[in-house]
Amino acid sequence: MKVIKTGGVTTPTGFKTGGLNCGIKKSGKNDLVMIVSEVPGATSIMTTTNVVKAAPILWCNKVIANPYKQAVVINSGNANACTGQKGVEAVAATANKVATVLKLKPEDVLVASTGVIGLALPVEKILTGIEKLAPKLGNTQADGDLAANAILTTDTVQKTVAVEVEIQGKPVRIGGMAKGSGMIHPNMATMLSFVTTDVKIEPELLNKLLKETTIDTYNMISVDGDTSTNDMVTVIANGLAGNQPLEENSADYEIFKEAFIYIHKTLAKKIIRDGEGATKFVEVEVHGTKTKADARTLAKSVITSSLVKTALFGEDANWGRVLCALGYSGATFDPLKVSLVFSSQAGMITLLNDGVPIPFDEDEAKKVLSETDLYISVEMKEGDEKAVAWGCDLSYDYVKINGDYRS
Repeated sequence: MKVIKTGGVTTPTGFKTGGLNCGIKKSGKNDLVMIVSEVPGATSIMTTTNVVKAAPILWCNKVIANPYKQAVVINSGNANACTGQKGVEAVAATANKVATVLKLKPEDVLVASTGVIGLALPVEKILTGIEKLAPKLGNTQADGDLAANAILTTDTVQKTVAVEVEIQGKPVRIGGMAKGSGMIHPNMATMLSFVTTDVKIEPELLNKLLKETTIDTYNMISVDGDTSTNDMVTVIANGLAGNQPLEENSADYEIFKEAFIYIHKTLAKKIIRDGEGATKFVEVEVHGTKTKADARTLAKSVITSSLVKTALFGEDANWGRVLCALGYSGATFDPLKVSLVFSSQAGMITLLNDGVPIPFDEDEAKKVLSETDLYISVEMKEGDEKAVAWGCDLSYDYVKINGDYRS
Protein backbone atom coordinates (compact mmCIF):
# COMPACT_ATOMS: atom_id res chain seq x y z
CA MET A 1 0.00 0.00 0.00
CA LYS A 2 1.33 3.41 -1.00
CA VAL A 3 0.17 6.45 0.94
CA ILE A 4 -0.35 9.49 -1.31
CA LYS A 5 0.52 12.36 1.00
CA THR A 6 -1.24 15.09 -0.97
CA GLY A 7 -4.26 13.01 -1.98
CA GLY A 8 -7.96 13.26 -1.29
CA VAL A 9 -11.30 12.57 -2.95
CA THR A 10 -9.97 13.52 -6.40
CA THR A 11 -7.12 10.98 -6.24
CA PRO A 12 -9.14 8.02 -7.61
CA THR A 13 -9.91 8.04 -11.33
CA GLY A 14 -13.10 9.71 -12.47
CA PHE A 15 -13.95 12.03 -9.57
CA LYS A 16 -14.26 15.82 -9.59
CA THR A 17 -14.92 18.23 -6.74
CA GLY A 18 -14.66 21.84 -5.68
CA GLY A 19 -15.95 24.41 -3.25
CA LEU A 20 -17.14 28.00 -3.02
CA ASN A 21 -18.98 30.41 -0.75
CA CYS A 22 -22.69 30.53 -1.51
CA GLY A 23 -23.51 32.92 1.33
CA ILE A 24 -24.29 30.67 4.28
CA LYS A 25 -21.13 31.54 6.19
CA LYS A 26 -21.00 35.23 7.01
CA SER A 27 -17.21 35.03 7.18
CA GLY A 28 -17.02 34.54 3.43
CA LYS A 29 -15.30 31.16 3.84
CA ASN A 30 -16.35 28.46 1.40
CA ASP A 31 -19.48 26.61 2.46
CA LEU A 32 -20.66 24.58 -0.53
CA VAL A 33 -19.10 21.43 -2.01
CA MET A 34 -19.94 18.94 -4.75
CA ILE A 35 -18.32 15.58 -5.43
CA VAL A 36 -19.16 14.07 -8.80
CA SER A 37 -18.23 10.75 -10.41
CA GLU A 38 -18.02 10.39 -14.17
CA VAL A 39 -20.24 7.33 -13.93
CA PRO A 40 -22.67 5.98 -11.34
CA GLY A 41 -20.82 4.13 -8.59
CA ALA A 42 -21.67 1.47 -6.04
CA THR A 43 -22.49 3.44 -2.91
CA SER A 44 -22.74 2.72 0.80
CA ILE A 45 -23.61 5.06 3.66
CA MET A 46 -23.67 4.90 7.43
CA THR A 47 -25.77 7.57 9.16
CA THR A 48 -26.40 8.86 12.67
CA THR A 49 -27.99 6.69 15.34
CA ASN A 50 -29.64 9.78 16.82
CA VAL A 51 -33.45 9.48 16.66
CA VAL A 52 -33.54 13.16 15.69
CA LYS A 53 -32.21 13.03 12.14
CA ALA A 54 -31.51 16.05 9.97
CA ALA A 55 -33.40 16.45 6.69
CA PRO A 56 -30.38 15.44 4.54
CA ILE A 57 -30.01 12.21 6.51
CA LEU A 58 -33.68 11.37 5.91
CA TRP A 59 -33.15 11.96 2.18
CA CYS A 60 -30.03 9.81 2.00
CA ASN A 61 -31.60 6.97 3.96
CA LYS A 62 -34.46 6.99 1.45
CA VAL A 63 -32.57 7.19 -1.83
CA ILE A 64 -29.89 4.66 -0.86
CA ALA A 65 -32.47 1.99 -1.67
CA ASN A 66 -30.87 2.27 -5.11
CA PRO A 67 -27.21 1.78 -4.14
CA TYR A 68 -25.70 3.52 -7.17
CA LYS A 69 -24.97 7.23 -6.86
CA GLN A 70 -23.11 9.79 -8.94
CA ALA A 71 -22.97 12.98 -6.88
CA VAL A 72 -22.84 14.37 -3.38
CA VAL A 73 -23.62 17.98 -2.45
CA ILE A 74 -22.57 19.28 0.96
CA ASN A 75 -23.10 22.58 2.73
CA SER A 76 -21.50 23.79 5.95
CA GLY A 77 -22.67 26.52 8.31
CA ASN A 78 -26.22 25.23 8.61
CA ALA A 79 -27.23 21.69 9.64
CA ASN A 80 -30.77 21.80 8.21
CA ALA A 81 -31.76 19.83 11.30
CA CYS A 82 -34.98 20.26 13.30
CA THR A 83 -36.33 22.43 10.47
CA GLY A 84 -39.60 20.60 9.80
CA GLN A 85 -41.18 20.15 6.39
CA LYS A 86 -39.38 23.17 4.97
CA GLY A 87 -36.08 21.44 5.66
CA VAL A 88 -37.23 18.31 3.85
CA GLU A 89 -38.35 20.43 0.88
CA ALA A 90 -35.01 22.24 0.85
CA VAL A 91 -33.14 18.94 0.51
CA ALA A 92 -35.36 17.83 -2.36
CA ALA A 93 -34.83 21.17 -4.11
CA THR A 94 -31.07 20.84 -3.62
CA ALA A 95 -30.97 17.34 -5.12
CA ASN A 96 -33.18 18.45 -8.00
CA LYS A 97 -30.88 21.37 -8.79
CA VAL A 98 -27.78 19.15 -8.83
CA ALA A 99 -29.62 16.67 -11.03
CA THR A 100 -30.60 19.43 -13.45
CA VAL A 101 -27.13 20.96 -13.84
CA LEU A 102 -25.42 17.56 -14.12
CA LYS A 103 -28.15 15.86 -16.18
CA LEU A 104 -28.82 13.22 -13.52
CA LYS A 105 -31.85 11.99 -11.60
CA PRO A 106 -32.47 13.51 -8.16
CA GLU A 107 -32.18 10.08 -6.57
CA ASP A 108 -28.63 9.86 -7.97
CA VAL A 109 -27.64 12.65 -5.58
CA LEU A 110 -26.74 12.42 -1.88
CA VAL A 111 -27.09 15.52 0.29
CA ALA A 112 -25.20 16.37 3.48
CA SER A 113 -25.22 19.38 5.80
CA THR A 114 -23.29 20.48 8.89
CA GLY A 115 -23.50 23.51 11.14
CA VAL A 116 -25.98 25.12 13.50
CA ILE A 117 -29.10 23.10 14.36
CA GLY A 118 -32.58 24.64 14.20
CA LEU A 119 -32.04 27.42 11.66
CA ALA A 120 -33.92 27.49 8.37
CA LEU A 121 -31.65 26.57 5.47
CA PRO A 122 -31.20 29.45 2.98
CA VAL A 123 -31.90 27.08 0.14
CA GLU A 124 -32.02 29.75 -2.60
CA LYS A 125 -28.38 30.59 -1.87
CA ILE A 126 -27.50 26.91 -2.20
CA LEU A 127 -29.35 26.53 -5.49
CA THR A 128 -27.56 29.55 -6.94
CA GLY A 129 -24.26 28.24 -5.59
CA ILE A 130 -24.77 24.87 -7.27
CA GLU A 131 -25.18 26.56 -10.64
CA LYS A 132 -21.95 28.51 -10.11
CA LEU A 133 -19.98 25.56 -8.73
CA ALA A 134 -20.84 22.89 -11.30
CA PRO A 135 -18.69 24.28 -14.15
CA LYS A 136 -15.76 24.86 -11.77
CA LEU A 137 -15.39 21.26 -10.60
CA GLY A 138 -12.02 19.68 -11.24
CA ASN A 139 -9.84 16.69 -10.38
CA THR A 140 -6.70 18.43 -9.13
CA GLN A 141 -5.27 18.51 -5.63
CA ALA A 142 -6.28 22.17 -5.43
CA ASP A 143 -9.89 21.24 -6.18
CA GLY A 144 -9.74 18.60 -3.48
CA ASP A 145 -8.33 21.11 -0.98
CA LEU A 146 -11.12 23.57 -1.77
CA ALA A 147 -13.68 20.87 -0.97
CA ALA A 148 -11.92 19.62 2.17
CA ASN A 149 -11.82 23.14 3.60
CA ALA A 150 -15.36 24.10 2.60
CA ILE A 151 -16.96 21.34 4.71
CA LEU A 152 -15.32 22.53 7.94
CA THR A 153 -17.13 24.24 10.82
CA THR A 154 -15.20 24.57 14.10
CA ASP A 155 -12.42 22.43 12.62
CA THR A 156 -9.01 24.08 12.54
CA VAL A 157 -7.45 21.95 9.81
CA GLN A 158 -8.62 20.00 6.76
CA LYS A 159 -8.68 16.23 7.00
CA THR A 160 -7.73 14.27 3.87
CA VAL A 161 -6.05 10.97 3.03
CA ALA A 162 -5.39 8.79 -0.03
CA VAL A 163 -3.70 5.49 -0.83
CA GLU A 164 -2.95 3.29 -3.82
CA VAL A 165 -2.80 -0.50 -4.01
CA GLU A 166 -2.34 -2.93 -6.87
CA ILE A 167 -5.22 -5.29 -7.66
CA GLN A 168 -5.17 -7.68 -10.61
CA GLY A 169 -2.18 -5.76 -11.95
CA LYS A 170 -4.08 -2.48 -11.94
CA PRO A 171 -3.58 0.57 -9.71
CA VAL A 172 -6.59 1.09 -7.44
CA ARG A 173 -6.92 4.26 -5.43
CA ILE A 174 -8.97 5.30 -2.40
CA GLY A 175 -9.27 8.91 -1.28
CA GLY A 176 -11.18 10.61 1.49
CA MET A 177 -11.97 13.80 3.33
CA ALA A 178 -13.76 14.38 6.61
CA LYS A 179 -14.91 17.09 8.99
CA GLY A 180 -15.54 16.96 12.68
CA SER A 181 -14.22 18.63 15.79
CA GLY A 182 -17.01 18.74 18.38
CA MET A 183 -20.22 16.81 19.06
CA ILE A 184 -18.19 13.65 18.38
CA HIS A 185 -19.15 10.44 20.13
CA PRO A 186 -19.10 6.67 19.46
CA ASN A 187 -21.85 5.30 17.23
CA MET A 188 -21.43 8.29 14.94
CA ALA A 189 -21.41 12.00 15.70
CA THR A 190 -21.36 15.40 14.02
CA MET A 191 -18.83 14.18 11.56
CA LEU A 192 -19.02 13.88 7.83
CA SER A 193 -16.72 11.53 5.93
CA PHE A 194 -16.64 11.16 2.16
CA VAL A 195 -14.58 8.42 0.53
CA THR A 196 -14.11 7.80 -3.17
CA THR A 197 -12.51 4.85 -4.91
CA ASP A 198 -12.14 3.62 -8.47
CA VAL A 199 -12.29 -0.05 -7.50
CA LYS A 200 -14.96 -2.32 -9.00
CA ILE A 201 -17.04 -3.79 -6.18
CA GLU A 202 -20.68 -4.77 -5.82
CA PRO A 203 -22.81 -2.59 -3.51
CA GLU A 204 -23.67 -5.46 -1.17
CA LEU A 205 -20.02 -6.25 -0.49
CA LEU A 206 -19.11 -2.57 -0.16
CA ASN A 207 -21.91 -2.09 2.35
CA LYS A 208 -20.75 -5.07 4.40
CA LEU A 209 -17.19 -3.76 4.41
CA LEU A 210 -18.21 -0.25 5.46
CA LYS A 211 -20.34 -1.54 8.33
CA GLU A 212 -17.50 -3.70 9.61
CA THR A 213 -15.00 -0.87 9.24
CA THR A 214 -17.16 1.75 10.96
CA ILE A 215 -17.41 -0.35 14.13
CA ASP A 216 -13.67 -0.13 14.80
CA THR A 217 -13.00 3.37 13.41
CA TYR A 218 -15.62 6.13 13.66
CA ASN A 219 -17.55 4.26 16.35
CA MET A 220 -14.44 4.15 18.54
CA ILE A 221 -13.83 7.90 18.79
CA SER A 222 -15.20 10.51 21.17
CA VAL A 223 -14.56 14.19 21.83
CA ASP A 224 -17.42 15.15 24.11
CA GLY A 225 -20.03 12.40 24.39
CA ASP A 226 -22.60 14.06 22.12
CA THR A 227 -24.03 12.20 19.11
CA SER A 228 -25.22 14.56 16.39
CA THR A 229 -28.23 14.72 14.09
CA ASN A 230 -26.24 14.98 10.86
CA ASP A 231 -23.35 12.54 10.78
CA MET A 232 -22.77 10.41 7.73
CA VAL A 233 -20.04 8.30 6.15
CA THR A 234 -20.33 7.94 2.39
CA VAL A 235 -18.36 5.72 0.02
CA ILE A 236 -18.70 5.75 -3.77
CA ALA A 237 -16.87 3.15 -5.87
CA ASN A 238 -17.09 3.94 -9.60
CA GLY A 239 -15.18 0.92 -10.95
CA LEU A 240 -13.01 2.94 -13.34
CA ALA A 241 -9.81 1.22 -12.20
CA GLY A 242 -10.88 -1.58 -14.55
CA ASN A 243 -10.47 -4.56 -12.21
CA GLN A 244 -12.85 -7.48 -12.14
CA PRO A 245 -15.39 -7.11 -9.31
CA LEU A 246 -13.83 -7.94 -5.95
CA GLU A 247 -14.90 -11.22 -4.37
CA GLU A 248 -15.12 -11.60 -0.62
CA ASN A 249 -12.35 -13.62 1.05
CA SER A 250 -10.12 -13.34 -2.03
CA ALA A 251 -6.53 -12.10 -1.83
CA ASP A 252 -7.49 -9.00 -3.82
CA TYR A 253 -10.33 -8.23 -1.43
CA GLU A 254 -8.00 -8.49 1.56
CA ILE A 255 -5.58 -6.05 -0.07
CA PHE A 256 -8.39 -3.58 -0.68
CA LYS A 257 -9.86 -4.12 2.77
CA GLU A 258 -6.58 -3.27 4.51
CA ALA A 259 -6.32 -0.03 2.54
CA PHE A 260 -9.99 0.78 3.09
CA ILE A 261 -9.67 0.38 6.86
CA TYR A 262 -6.53 2.53 6.83
CA ILE A 263 -8.43 5.36 5.12
CA HIS A 264 -11.27 5.40 7.63
CA LYS A 265 -9.06 4.91 10.68
CA THR A 266 -6.83 7.77 9.55
CA LEU A 267 -9.79 10.11 9.06
CA ALA A 268 -11.26 9.12 12.44
CA LYS A 269 -7.98 9.86 14.22
CA LYS A 270 -7.59 13.17 12.39
CA ILE A 271 -11.00 14.18 13.74
CA ILE A 272 -9.86 13.45 17.29
CA ARG A 273 -6.57 15.31 16.84
CA ASP A 274 -8.63 18.35 15.89
CA GLY A 275 -11.11 17.99 18.75
CA GLU A 276 -12.54 21.27 19.96
CA GLY A 277 -10.11 22.80 22.44
CA ALA A 278 -8.09 19.57 22.61
CA THR A 279 -4.47 19.63 23.74
CA LYS A 280 -4.01 15.84 24.00
CA PHE A 281 -4.60 12.93 21.62
CA VAL A 282 -5.45 9.86 23.70
CA GLU A 283 -5.36 6.23 22.57
CA VAL A 284 -6.91 3.65 24.91
CA GLU A 285 -6.21 -0.02 24.27
CA VAL A 286 -8.05 -2.63 26.30
CA HIS A 287 -6.87 -6.20 25.89
CA GLY A 288 -7.51 -9.52 27.57
CA THR A 289 -11.32 -9.48 27.49
CA LYS A 290 -13.69 -12.38 26.97
CA THR A 291 -15.40 -10.77 23.96
CA LYS A 292 -14.63 -8.09 21.39
CA ALA A 293 -17.79 -6.29 22.48
CA ASP A 294 -16.51 -6.10 26.06
CA ALA A 295 -13.20 -4.63 24.88
CA ARG A 296 -14.97 -1.98 22.79
CA THR A 297 -17.31 -1.10 25.66
CA LEU A 298 -14.49 -0.72 28.16
CA ALA A 299 -12.25 1.34 25.86
CA LYS A 300 -15.10 3.69 24.92
CA SER A 301 -16.06 4.16 28.54
CA VAL A 302 -12.58 5.45 29.33
CA ILE A 303 -12.35 7.90 26.42
CA THR A 304 -15.80 9.33 27.16
CA SER A 305 -15.20 9.92 30.87
CA SER A 306 -15.18 13.66 31.60
CA LEU A 307 -13.13 13.05 34.73
CA VAL A 308 -10.48 11.08 32.82
CA LYS A 309 -10.40 13.76 30.12
CA THR A 310 -9.99 16.64 32.57
CA ALA A 311 -7.29 14.78 34.50
CA LEU A 312 -5.33 14.33 31.27
CA PHE A 313 -5.77 18.01 30.46
CA GLY A 314 -4.31 18.79 33.87
CA GLU A 315 -1.53 16.21 33.28
CA ASP A 316 -2.58 14.45 36.48
CA ALA A 317 -2.01 10.68 36.64
CA ASN A 318 -5.34 10.14 38.42
CA TRP A 319 -5.59 6.51 37.35
CA GLY A 320 -8.50 5.81 39.72
CA ARG A 321 -10.74 7.67 37.28
CA VAL A 322 -9.78 5.20 34.56
CA LEU A 323 -10.62 2.21 36.76
CA CYS A 324 -13.89 3.86 37.76
CA ALA A 325 -14.83 4.38 34.08
CA LEU A 326 -14.10 0.73 33.37
CA GLY A 327 -16.30 -0.23 36.30
CA TYR A 328 -19.43 1.59 35.15
CA SER A 329 -19.02 0.63 31.48
CA GLY A 330 -21.47 -2.26 31.73
CA ALA A 331 -18.85 -4.93 31.01
CA THR A 332 -18.28 -7.55 33.70
CA PHE A 333 -14.72 -8.18 34.95
CA ASP A 334 -12.67 -8.86 38.07
CA PRO A 335 -11.03 -5.60 39.29
CA LEU A 336 -8.31 -7.64 41.02
CA LYS A 337 -7.02 -8.79 37.62
CA VAL A 338 -6.70 -5.33 36.06
CA SER A 339 -3.34 -3.76 35.18
CA LEU A 340 -2.97 -0.19 33.94
CA VAL A 341 -0.16 1.69 32.18
CA PHE A 342 0.19 5.32 30.99
CA SER A 343 2.80 6.05 28.33
CA SER A 344 4.02 8.63 25.83
CA GLN A 345 7.23 9.50 24.02
CA ALA A 346 8.53 10.71 27.39
CA GLY A 347 8.28 7.29 29.02
CA MET A 348 5.97 4.78 30.67
CA ILE A 349 4.52 4.41 34.16
CA THR A 350 2.76 1.35 35.56
CA LEU A 351 -0.02 2.47 37.88
CA LEU A 352 -1.87 -0.74 38.69
CA ASN A 353 -0.82 -4.38 38.52
CA ASP A 354 -3.34 -7.19 39.14
CA GLY A 355 -5.54 -4.74 41.02
CA VAL A 356 -2.70 -3.54 43.26
CA PRO A 357 -1.65 0.15 43.09
CA ILE A 358 2.01 0.66 42.16
CA PRO A 359 3.83 3.60 43.78
CA PHE A 360 5.07 6.05 41.17
CA ASP A 361 7.01 9.28 40.99
CA GLU A 362 4.63 12.22 40.50
CA ASP A 363 7.25 14.25 38.63
CA GLU A 364 7.92 11.37 36.26
CA ALA A 365 4.18 10.94 35.71
CA LYS A 366 3.84 14.65 34.95
CA LYS A 367 6.63 14.33 32.40
CA VAL A 368 4.88 11.41 30.68
CA LEU A 369 1.55 13.21 30.57
CA SER A 370 3.05 16.48 29.31
CA GLU A 371 3.33 15.03 25.80
CA THR A 372 0.67 15.64 23.15
CA ASP A 373 0.11 11.96 22.31
CA LEU A 374 -0.87 9.81 25.29
CA TYR A 375 -1.50 6.07 25.49
CA ILE A 376 -3.47 4.18 28.11
CA SER A 377 -3.05 0.42 28.14
CA VAL A 378 -5.44 -1.74 30.17
CA GLU A 379 -4.97 -5.48 30.69
CA MET A 380 -8.09 -7.29 31.93
CA LYS A 381 -6.76 -10.90 32.02
CA GLU A 382 -10.22 -12.30 31.25
CA GLY A 383 -9.67 -13.58 27.69
CA ASP A 384 -7.95 -12.93 24.36
CA GLU A 385 -9.94 -10.11 22.76
CA LYS A 386 -8.92 -6.45 22.47
CA ALA A 387 -10.06 -3.08 21.11
CA VAL A 388 -8.69 0.42 20.63
CA ALA A 389 -10.52 3.73 21.09
CA TRP A 390 -9.36 7.29 20.49
CA GLY A 391 -10.26 10.44 22.36
CA CYS A 392 -8.89 13.74 23.66
CA ASP A 393 -8.73 15.81 26.79
CA LEU A 394 -11.40 18.29 27.91
CA SER A 395 -10.06 21.82 28.18
CA TYR A 396 -11.21 25.32 29.05
CA ASP A 397 -11.30 26.15 25.34
CA TYR A 398 -13.93 23.47 24.68
CA VAL A 399 -16.32 25.35 26.95
CA LYS A 400 -15.42 28.68 25.33
CA ILE A 401 -16.01 27.33 21.81
CA ASN A 402 -19.38 25.79 22.63
CA GLY A 403 -20.53 28.54 24.96
CA ASP A 404 -20.94 30.91 22.02
CA TYR A 405 -21.11 28.48 19.07
CA ARG A 406 -24.10 30.12 17.40
CA SER A 407 -22.41 33.51 17.33
